[in-house]
Amino acid sequence: MQPNLDNRKKAFISLGILLENFLKGEIENTEKAAFLNKKIDAATQQNPWFDKKNILHAFSGISYMLKKEKIDKWLSRYEQVMQKSISPKNIAVIMAGNLPLVNFHDFLCVLITGHNIIGKLSSNDQILPVALADLLIDIEPAFKNKIHFTNERISDFNGVIATGSDNSARYFEYYFGKYPHIIRKNRNSIAILDGDEDMVSLKALSEDIFRYYGMGCRNVSKLLVPKDYSFTNFFKSIESWKEIIDFYKYKNNYDYYKAMLLVNKTEHLDNGFLLLKEDNNLSSSLSVLFYQRYYSKGDIRDYINTNKNSIQCIVSSPANIINDHTISGTVPFGKSQYPELWDYADGIDTINFLTNPF
Repeated sequence: MQPNLDNRKKAFISLGILLENFLKGEIENTEKAAFLNKKIDAATQQNPWFDKKNILHAFSGISYMLKKEKIDKWLSRYEQVMQKSISPKNIAVIMAGNLPLVNFHDFLCVLITGHNIIGKLSSNDQILPVALADLLIDIEPAFKNKIHFTNERISDFNGVIATGSDNSARYFEYYFGKYPHIIRKNRNSIAILDGDEDMVSLKALSEDIFRYYGMGCRNVSKLLVPKDYSFTNFFKSIESWKEIIDFYKYKNNYDYYKAMLLVNKTEHLDNGFLLLKEDNNLSSSLSVLFYQRYYSKGDIRDYINTNKNSIQCIVSSPANIINDHTISGTVPFGKSQYPELWDYADGIDTINFLTNPF
């Protein structure tokens, strides 16, 4: 039985409420809380990068996007096509595993449009997607036959959504190019500073840099700073993240790249857990943050326009020092990991893709 649109929406809204109540500790002694805690522990054991704090942060981001008013606002722009009855298609979602539940938005989009999902699980995130699907099915049993996960080679699908690196994107294009598809490549995010940020703003920016150990496409990997910018306040503001170096996998990266910079006599800044390097490139390595100085707003526009196909989001102050009609989509400091439902990865409208005839 196919759940109608209202039931699909209600189910996801209920899932968001469940996660929110779990985070607040309001269902602490319930079967659902025990289930989630068990899955969190299992996911952390399977992938040490998925520590409990980051998994809970992923839950927080999902509960944030699954509020009724947000879902209504999001789907209102597709009102005509969403109300039509569709012939459900099997949509293969090739899931990434760099962050916990990084493909939840794809999972939501496929099911909210009435299609069936075949999720090809990442070896790094085998547990959490299935756990949330189980909770959703418990809320709306009609989803049971619409959700399938596999670790094997996928088959019997009508369309594909795949997320990965630039290298894996070439592989996806080769194997899935003949099907209707969305294939996403590697992207990074940047922050623009004007030098007048207070410590509160800079501390919020540290969340955009360090959350998930900096492994996501919405993590800031590059700073654009004024020509005479001093990093003194920046380093003071990120001190709350100093314990990140206690995680051995992050420390291994830090030690390696610090050694490389020292051996090559490359000028850099170092506070003991983050390496800052002046570099024109966009994508920095784990534990390394690139920065580039600008001399005018024109330099900022030129950099963004040159790299627009590789930038996921732009973090800046609410005042938006780059207030210009050619630049849009900036995110306030501290909010890069809380995308809205309509903030599509790579700027590709997933709902539009799923509601067009295949």
